[in-house]
Amino acid sequence: MAPTDYTYPSVYFAYLFFALMFFLAVFFFFKSRRDGYWGEKGEEAKFQMFDEDETPRSTP
Repeated sequence: MAPTDYTYPSVYFAYLFFALMFFLAVFFFFKSRRDGYWGEKGEEAKFQMFDEDETPRSTP
């Protein structure tokens, strides 16, 4: 007799997906922490980009 209950595969898939998303979030958190995005100078890249933006803009 073939099993006809599809509850278990969908639950396993959901838990696997949740675990994958959790571990990816933790991985990228530690990766961004190691690269220096959480320190005192974490916003410097944003301000540097704004300072370098010297494109002339025409007023309408």
